[in-house]
Amino acid sequence: MDSFFVRYRNLLVLLAILLVQIVGLAVQVRRVNTGRYSLDPNDGPGVRLIRLWADALVSPPERGIHDTRLGIAYLWTNYFDLRNVRRQNRDLQQTIDRLRLEQASLLEDARQGQRLQALLGFREKYIYATLPAQVIGSSGNVQSHLFTIDKGEDSGLKPDMAVITGDGIVGKVRDVFPHSAQVLAINDQTSGAGAILETTRIRGILRGNADGQLMVVGVERDERIQPGEKVLTAGGDLIFPRGLPVGVVDKVVRDPDHDALVEVMVKPAAHLDRLDEVLVITSMQPRFSSQEQKDIDTSQSDAESIEEQLKASEIKAERLPGLDDSSAPAGQNPANPAAAGPPAPTLLPTLHPDRFSPAAAPAPGSSPAPTAPNTNSPPKTGAHPAQPGSPSGPGRNQ
Repeated sequence: MDSFFVRYRNLLVLLAILLVQIVGLAVQVRRVNTGRYSLDPNDGPGVRLIRLWADALVSPPERGIHDTRLGIAYLWTNYFDLRNVRRQNRDLQQTIDRLRLEQASLLEDARQGQRLQALLGFREKYIYATLPAQVIGSSGNVQSHLFTIDKGEDSGLKPDMAVITGDGIVGKVRDVFPHSAQVLAINDQTSGAGAILETTRIRGILRGNADGQLMVVGVERDERIQPGEKVLTAGGDLIFPRGLPVGVVDKVVRDPDHDALVEVMVKPAAHLDRLDEVLVITSMQPRFSSQEQKDIDTSQSDAESIEEQLKASEIKAERLPGLDDSSAPAGQNPANPAAAGPPAPTLLPTLHPDRFSPAAAPAPGSSPAPTAPNTNSPPKTGAHPAQPGSPSGPGRNQ
């Protein structure tokens, strides 16, 4: 080490002198705002050259230390510290997915509840006995319009029972199984029902075509049939009760097989392509509420009571003696006053009665009553009173 300083002593001293001069110069020289270097302090404020050199010398290692610290902090926050955060994010994402599924399920339950509430309200107001059922499957064939419900023979279902919704008719039960049944929709080609137009009262046969469209066939041409007219069940097929809504008239087209007939295309009232809950009419006997049944029973009991009273009065009139005297003259039968005939007319009294008056007429087979002599009238001329015991009358000679 000593040999180095001894060997390069002159060079080291020169370098030291130059360094001192440079430092002194850097302390005196300033960099003004115009970007030039000046020794005059009157040129304005500036930054000394020694400070610029120190900043240039210290900034790179300081920047490196800062970047290293940021990298270490980033590594810590994005790996070591975020391991739990990522796990929490995965758990939260799973929770969000589960909540979305539950939300969808609750939304479907809410919609189903609204449909069931509307169906229940219709069922309570409907006059016939019905059984609710859930649609659980379809035929899967475009040409066949069959669907399966979750009620069958164990629930009392039988073939040809009508299937409806709160909006309108749907179809009829075709095949019945122990725990399920197949329903043939009304828009099937093999289906059929009696239909009547509400306003024009035109009747026809309701069935479907090859495209699954609902139509009424067998209808004669009539200009009164207009789109928008309601179509109802006619009730003559003994399956669907009369007056159930079928749909509305969509358009009228010509029957390709018969020139004199037309086909009435119908827009169905029920949504046949998205059925969820349906009602099966299990009985065609009308049912009434408790209050209505009570009113009906009361009216029937009142009618029966009145009928019994009438029968009792007739029996009493037949059994009581003297009420029906067949020997009594007309107009004097108290048991049957209606059969007595009209009452006899009342005769007014005569002012001057004589022997021709009705009151003075003798009864048939009886002798006339003697009349008293009129003492006030004078005797006739030439008349002589009759002698007692004389066989001749007054005025006769002996």
